[in-house]
Amino acid sequence: MDIVTRAKNMIMAPAAEWPVVAGESTSVGALYQGYIMQLSAIPPIATLIGTLAFRHIGFGGALLIAIVAYVLGLIGVYVVAFIAAKLAPMFGGTDSTEAGLKLVAYGSTAAWVGGVFHIIPALGILSLLAAIYGIYLYYTGVEPVMNVPRARAVGYLIALVVAVIVVYVVIFGLVGAIAGAGMGMMM
Repeated sequence: MDIVTRAKNMIMAPAAEWPVVAGESTSVGALYQGYIMQLSAIPPIATLIGTLAFRHIGFGGALLIAIVAYVLGLIGVYVVAFIAAKLAPMFGGTDSTEAGLKLVAYGSTAAWVGGVFHIIPALGILSLLAAIYGIYLYYTGVEPVMNVPRARAVGYLIALVVAVIVVYVVIFGLVGAIAGAGMGMMM
């Protein structure tokens, strides 16, 4: 399935798309190359454009921030997928890094696509709303992909969301530290 169709299906009909995803066999590399790397680039690219258009930061500094955010975001996806896999058995699900990566990759679709709103910083709230919708995407994927029973899905989701928040607070902290150091060297 092509990336556009998969993204559209995940956003518009996740309950129907997750069983399809659960039945697919894929590798970490294929999922990164065919989906994660493209969609996760939307927020950093949109932020780069918005920063250049609306803020007083030079191209080099804005590009550095975008590249660091993108690379650390790719690492973060795998870290969260690993956590998702390890949490699943605690809630009656299956410990599978492949399944965890599918859950995180496809569950992040709305947040990544919503990242386009970073082009205009004032529309950032719409990006936040897309990320909140992503929580629903994760919820609908927990049972078919991670085999977590419906009765325990909310508990699993809460644990996973807390893990996602922790991982991305660390990532944003690193982006800020690296960008700050990089900006200092550019002056």
